[in-house]
Amino acid sequence: MPDKISITAFVNDAPVSASVEPRWTLADFLRGALRLTGTHLGCEHGVCGACTVLLDGAAVRSCLTLAVQINGRRVVTVEGLSPPRGLSVLQQCFRRHHALQCGFCTPGMLVTAHALLAETPCPAREQIVDAISGNLCRCTGYIPIVDAIEAAAAHPRSAGGSAS
Repeated sequence: MPDKISITAFVNDAPVSASVEPRWTLADFLRGALRLTGTHLGCEHGVCGACTVLLDGAAVRSCLTLAVQINGRRVVTVEGLSPPRGLSVLQQCFRRHHALQCGFCTPGMLVTAHALLAETPCPAREQIVDAISGNLCRCTGYIPIVDAIEAAAAHPRSAGGSAS
């Protein structure tokens, strides 16, 4: 068995130090070691998008990223998108537009949408569709999700939908 590797990172703005096995995925580390279970595991091949997190601001698949790769970096999970109290504008818009049903894809969709809105605060509808095209939803359909992201981008209090 390979030796564990020590890592330090910021996860949802909190410093984290841990010893991880070289084979652990970021998803396994977040869910198992840190108990951040909002990051869902679906296909474990990077296809479904349920495990999407932000790594230094970029949306990545945590099932394809090794935990050792976050050493010295910043990770934001779906839990880190919410303000200290209540829901972010984006989350409120998802709720208002019924952009979820079973909720399995929702964390990955929210993280992907957050990354889009951080990069492109006022995206065109086609840009939203393109951004979430790598996230699979088997329940809701994509129209309410696109509507929610569009509403968050248009919200006057939101800086691209990410503020509360």
